[in-house]
Parts: sequence; structure tokens; C-alpha cells
Amino acid sequence: MNNIGVHDVDVVVIGAGQAGLSSAYHLRRAGFEPERDFVVLDHAPGPGGAWQFRWPSLTFGKVHGMHALPGMELTGADPGQPSSEVVAAYFDRYEHAFDLRVRRPVDVRAVREGTDGRLLVETSAGTWAARALINATGTWDRPFWPRYPGQDTFRGRQLHTAQYAGPEEFAGLRVVVVGGGASGTQHLMELAPLATATTWVTRRPPVFREGPFTEEVGRAAVALVEERVRQGLPPRSVVSVTGLPLSDAVRRAIADGVLDRQPMFERIVPDGVVWADGRQVDADVILWATGFRAAVDHLAPLRLREPGGGIRVEGTRAVADPRIQLVGYGPSASTVGANRAGRAAVRDIRRLLAHEPAAAA
Repeated sequence: MNNIGVHDVDVVVIGAGQAGLSSAYHLRRAGFEPERDFVVLDHAPGPGGAWQFRWPSLTFGKVHGMHALPGMELTGADPGQPSSEVVAAYFDRYEHAFDLRVRRPVDVRAVREGTDGRLLVETSAGTWAARALINATGTWDRPFWPRYPGQDTFRGRQLHTAQYAGPEEFAGLRVVVVGGGASGTQHLMELAPLATATTWVTRRPPVFREGPFTEEVGRAAVALVEERVRQGLPPRSVVSVTGLPLSDAVRRAIADGVLDRQPMFERIVPDGVVWADGRQVDADVILWATGFRAAVDHLAPLRLREPGGGIRVEGTRAVADPRIQLVGYGPSASTVGANRAGRAAVRDIRRLLAHEPAAAA
């Protein structure tokens, strides 16, 4: 700490989910020492990243594509145990095994331009001055709530996936589920046996993917998302371009009429939702499974956003400021993508701190 009460480090990592822990691991591998050379700040109460907030009925056996962190496999997990517990315990072991010394709970309030080319990271636990920043804040803290006419008049309950705690609370209720992603279909399949009625509504017809998720399919999907962030557009999720996996459970739900998709309604009324042709479905609950946005508001003082609304990124590096690495943003917003992006971000930071040219994307 210097004489004005600001902590000096080379690198601040914001977030200790998959992306943040992967980045911290690669910092250690590159010779950076925790607390002396870098610090990891996490706002959550404990290890586990966004996984710790997932609903209990999302067991580990239902999770698709959970990739292990670098350097330590996730083995022996009980498929019937809640994924929130499995992943939190795994992340906790990982933090201790590699001595990452995550500071939590710490809320990052703003990142500003400092002096001598440093960034000032203002938090609930003090201020850090850093030569580089790895932003690994993910999306869980920014659920997206669409707005529709009449929404404020609805007499029932409205909630987002981020608030979903399991199907039991919807027993005997009429539920409208909005959203064509994986969360929406998972909610519907859980709710249907307990609810009086369910209605599935999406803006676009869902696309179900036949066959295995091959490496070629994954590369093509990532390339589409990557092109958006290169253009400075808000990133789309990888699943939005890959489609939904057509598992046996999904096939049964389609056959049973649970996944009978309806087009988007026009407005919301006190007792339900109404389409343009006047058709109405009565509802007690509207569950918005409408996804999340990147949690990057704390970076606003740096003015990184492009006119298109996103942050233009080459690889993991913010084009407008090479000191900023965005890991878990856009094409790296998957568990395997976050691992690779953490390595790439640290490689770029080493070049930056050595005053070498940054790597080409």
C-alpha cells in the first residue's frame, strides 16, 4: 500500500467464477504472486461464481458442458447433487490448491483512469491501482427484463431465471414461461408436472440441434459470437447460435406438448397475456427466462462502449484500452472458452507489462 492508502498491484482480477479463477491460475503459472503482484476480487459471499446461485433442482447430472478448470479435474461428483453445491465445493478446493487468495465479498464500484498510466479500481474494500485489469464478471448480476405494454398492471407474480428457486413454488398455478434458451426449456420441463397449466412463449421459433456437439460446431458458433464483439456489438450467448440440444428428456417434453412454443404475445393484462389477434391466456405467474447481459457497468468511466452498445474486443483485449482484458465476455462466455481466454489474457498482459507489442488477434 502506498502513502495515500491505495493498494499497488500489477493486475486486478474482478470476479472469481470460471473466467476469473482460470485467469488467476495462469497469472500464478506466469510467476505473478497473489497479493503482491495481483489480487482477485469477488462480490459473492463464497466460492462458486454464478453457480452458487443456481436453483437446487438443477442437479449436476443436468448440467451441459461443464468444463474443468485448468490444472485440476472435477471428478467423483454425484450427478444427483445440486450443481450449486458441486461447483462451489470444487471452486473452493481449486482456490486453496493454487493459493489464489480471493478477497470476498468485495463490490467493485468503478474503474477509472489513475495516474502514471494506472487504473484505479474503487471497491467496498478500498482502492487498487493496477497496470492491467482482467474483467471476469460474467452476466449473472444483470438479468435482462424485456418490457411489454401493460406489464405493470399484471396482478400475478413476475420473476426472472435469476430468482428461480425450483418448481415447487409453482404447484397449482398457471405459468407463462418467456424465453427460448436452455433455462426456459429446463424450467418448463420441471414446472409442467406441478403447475395447473404452462405456456411457452418465444420471440423466435426455437432451434433444436440434432446430433453431438462437435468441435467443428463449437468453433463455428464461437466465430459468430466473436465477430459481434469485434464489431463492438453486445455479445450473444454461444447457445443462441448453436441451438438447443435435443436430448431424450426434450424429445419427451415435445411429444407431451410441454414444449409447444407460442409466438410472442403483444401485451400483458392484469390476468394474463394477450396476442395481437385477441387470444388471451390467463396466468398467475410470468417467468422471464430471457437471459442476461454482460456485467460491465463498473467500467463505464473508461468509456469503452462502442456506438453499437458493446465493447469492441480483439481476442480478450479491449480495443479502446489494451490494459483491459475481458474474459468470459462474448466468445469466451463458456467454461472451456473461459479457460482458454484466461491463458490468452495473461499472455497479453505479460507483453503489456514488458512494454512489448500486444499479440495480434
